[in-house]
Amino acid sequence: MKLTRIDLNSWIFRIGGQTILVDPWLVDPLVFYGQPWLFTAYHNTPVAFTPQTLPPIDLLLISQGLDDHCHKPTLEKLDRAIPAVASPTAAKVLSSLGYTNITSLANWQGFKYQEKLQITAVPGAEIQPGQEENGYLLKDLSSGETLYYEPHLPPLEKVKQKIDQVDVAITPIIGQIFPFLGQIISGPKEALNLAQTLKPKYFLPTTMGDIKASGILPMFVRSIGSIPEFRDLLANSGLATQLLEPEPGETMEIL
Repeated sequence: MKLTRIDLNSWIFRIGGQTILVDPWLVDPLVFYGQPWLFTAYHNTPVAFTPQTLPPIDLLLISQGLDDHCHKPTLEKLDRAIPAVASPTAAKVLSSLGYTNITSLANWQGFKYQEKLQITAVPGAEIQPGQEENGYLLKDLSSGETLYYEPHLPPLEKVKQKIDQVDVAITPIIGQIFPFLGQIISGPKEALNLAQTLKPKYFLPTTMGDIKASGILPMFVRSIGSIPEFRDLLANSGLATQLLEPEPGETMEIL
């Protein structure tokens, strides 16, 4: 398994012989709901990949229909024929952009790709009542290696009903509290609870980036915790889980 961190929520996973582009934001600003006054983010440093410099992509994996996961300007620059696996809300966005091979997965639905990779949608963030987005469990059907990815706040009570243990977990470590919505990004304590539940061999943080944000919303968002805090919690937990911290653009071969 090889994992390449791009920035913020964007990754490239190499698992089951497939190269998977995850929640890509590669071009242009990131604007929520088409309202720059509300939230606009920019990369401080050039992103590690552009649509033109990406390796050949076998599959797109989109966890949510929100702009920081389903970034329309980036998706418009990619080949619409690339197969995509997406949450129902993200599938609608992809369809509107002209993608032709979309598999929409609701929670606990599965999809087998090329007889080499099993992808299962797992419960993710509840963006609003009744709209629960996706995390994903990926399994290499040859080696049995597993990867868990959820970029918001994993609902552990639901997750642990069907997942006992994974090899790799990727989820946030630095939490965020939004006005009216409460905490929607997991912080160090929530990340430790996930590690204690899934007991991964390796834990990688996501939803981090060298970005600057403007607009009304960032003025009221409060961050919780830090990577050093999580590292200390993990070290004191007795878990054998190893924390990995790839830099933007860095590829790690871990299994």
